[in-house]
Amino acid sequence: MNIQNQTIDLGNGREITIETGKLAKQAHGSVVVRSGDTMLLATIVSSYEPMDVDFLPLTVDYREKYAAAGRFPGGFFKREARPSDTEVLVMRLVDRALRPLFPGDYHAGTQVMIQLMSADKEVLPDSLAGFAASAAIAVSDVPFDGPMSEVRVARVNGEFVINPLRSELEIADMDIMVAGTMDSIVMVEGEMQEVSEGEMVDAIEKAHEAIKAQCEAQNELAKKVGAFGNKREYNHETHDEELRGRIQDEMYPKFYEAGKTGATKEERKSRFSELKEAFMATMSDEDKAEKGGLASDYIKSAQKKAVRDLILNEGLRLDGRKTTEIRPIWTEVDYLPGCHGSSIFTRGETQSLTTLTLGTKLDEQLIDGALVRKNEKFLLHYNFPPFSTGEERPLRGTSRREVGHGNLALRALKPVLPPTDECPYTIRLVSEILESNGSSSMATVCAGTLALMDGGVNIKAPVSGIAMGLITDLDSGKYAILSDILGDEDHLGDMDFKVTGTADGITACQMDIKIKGLSFDQLREALEQAREGRHHIRKAMLTEISEPRDDYKDHAPRIVSLEVPGDSIGAIIGPGGKIIQEIQAETETTISIEDVDGKGMVEIAASDKAAIDAALTRIKQIAFPPTVEVGEEYEGKVKTIMPYGAFVEVLPGIDGLLHVSELDWKRVENVEDVLKEGELVKFKVVGRDPKTGKIKLSRKVLLPKPEGYVERPPRGDRGDRRRDRGDRGDRRRDRGPRPEGPKNEG
Repeated sequence: MNIQNQTIDLGNGREITIETGKLAKQAHGSVVVRSGDTMLLATIVSSYEPMDVDFLPLTVDYREKYAAAGRFPGGFFKREARPSDTEVLVMRLVDRALRPLFPGDYHAGTQVMIQLMSADKEVLPDSLAGFAASAAIAVSDVPFDGPMSEVRVARVNGEFVINPLRSELEIADMDIMVAGTMDSIVMVEGEMQEVSEGEMVDAIEKAHEAIKAQCEAQNELAKKVGAFGNKREYNHETHDEELRGRIQDEMYPKFYEAGKTGATKEERKSRFSELKEAFMATMSDEDKAEKGGLASDYIKSAQKKAVRDLILNEGLRLDGRKTTEIRPIWTEVDYLPGCHGSSIFTRGETQSLTTLTLGTKLDEQLIDGALVRKNEKFLLHYNFPPFSTGEERPLRGTSRREVGHGNLALRALKPVLPPTDECPYTIRLVSEILESNGSSSMATVCAGTLALMDGGVNIKAPVSGIAMGLITDLDSGKYAILSDILGDEDHLGDMDFKVTGTADGITACQMDIKIKGLSFDQLREALEQAREGRHHIRKAMLTEISEPRDDYKDHAPRIVSLEVPGDSIGAIIGPGGKIIQEIQAETETTISIEDVDGKGMVEIAASDKAAIDAALTRIKQIAFPPTVEVGEEYEGKVKTIMPYGAFVEVLPGIDGLLHVSELDWKRVENVEDVLKEGELVKFKVVGRDPKTGKIKLSRKVLLPKPEGYVERPPRGDRGDRRRDRGDRGDRRRDRGPRPEGPKNEG
């Protein structure tokens, strides 16, 4: 075996090692990356034959093996199944960083796989996944314009930390994943606590320093195995330069003029399609059969260049806007009366209908991954149906795109949610994208803010979001930064940069760059322009609703929290959950209870305040049992009827005897003539049995005493019942001696 290693020093006694030549040697490239006890196996396999497509058919997979953390997978089969949302998000991070670095004319099926083989509780594997993937490519013969690396930068106690430990990340106010090459940044994604644009750029610059070192380490490893500069030759495209030149000369000016019309999405699509069909009609059937595919590609290229040049030369965009102009915005809240909160946010041809649902602790989502097991109280789901873009296609479950866009919106809104002690609800937002033409994820952020405010959730500040674009010409040095990009501008442009935040700072971002050489000055300019755009959008949002409603909707559940002694949890739940189920059924409430640091935390939820109060009373009676006071009046349920009286519940779990003589002032022959089992009866505690301690009750003392009623004298006033018996003398005086008889030996 030709095993080669390379080490990177992270500082503070921490390092990353790359090893190749030991595992998975039949893959075209494989490495094991280790930091602490976290180990990732990354592999790449790329076909030697191209697929019949005009793009790179790249697949990125990331899986966390449960065995890595010494755990069994859940479920019946006890094996890893479909990827979790966490794994999908890591796949997207790696894919978005790798894809732009493959040659544009490389069309071979390519698969990158990253597997977590060993887990360290403190070392986060997602910080290493992109680095591991690039290292696997670096030691292969697959053409790649890298290497690249991906690092996490966090700000902990005011200092930037590269690839922070899990414990450090928990106290950080900034968490950003940055991917880049030796000379440029290609991807950024993260969340933060309302930081400034300058602070964000500083974090990216810090990350790029670490990225350079990791890229250099990959180059050194590639040199050791002979892969540096030694990539496979390929020829996946054939071209007709004469046809390309003809189309460029003929179609470019037509597309340029068509781009000036400021039409809608459908109008532009139709107009560009007519121009294409007109040119294709000039080709013979033989040329169409032979060169139709090439002609279609060249027409797309001419259209792309025309649109880009129109923006660079005249500052005109496809819909007629200026580069800094935001599309018209309209909003509406409380649109769906049955929801706990709802909103419509429409910007141009992008529309989100978002709903808010408030739930109890029982509605929390259990995150059960290989590394993390926790409950999540804030959920945001993003749905992108095909009709939103005027398409017809079958629904095949939640896509990676939907998971990623939903996660971005969640990270944007999470920093402004109220603390749990102020808002004990489990919160779910669902964004239904009804129209889409650019930055639907940012529409979700805006609609989510409005839905939360409509539902009475007291958020710290409204959050708005905007998608920025970039058009550059490296030859001339011209560039244009675009605010609120269209779908076409995303496709034709060089950057998709989504930024969300409040009036005080940024809360989340996501940036994908398709070109090399984006300068940090351009990045700062884009962020400043984005800030102005965010403020414009936020002001438009607040014209509909300026602050959260004073209260939740009438039909929203009300939640009351109660802390009880830890040793009372079992009594509240009861054997097999009998008591808590009984309370929920009788009061029509939802009750949850959990042990937190030896204390019982109880949550009671219901739409009716009276129901909550009833459940609260029952639980307090169990957790803080009151003492039965002699002389006090109570009302309780008749539990059992006996010939001599009835046993009545004084307090939960405490019964007393209501004797037949205490039922009424008049004589009662049959207890059931006065009381029935299950009936509520008012009574007074009149004493306790001195021997047994049992509670004595009386009903009659609460009833008016009949006129002329004569109470029987107490037993002590009957006199000496033996007073007339006389002197009976010595009753044994005449008995004589007892006869002898057999004794009982028993």
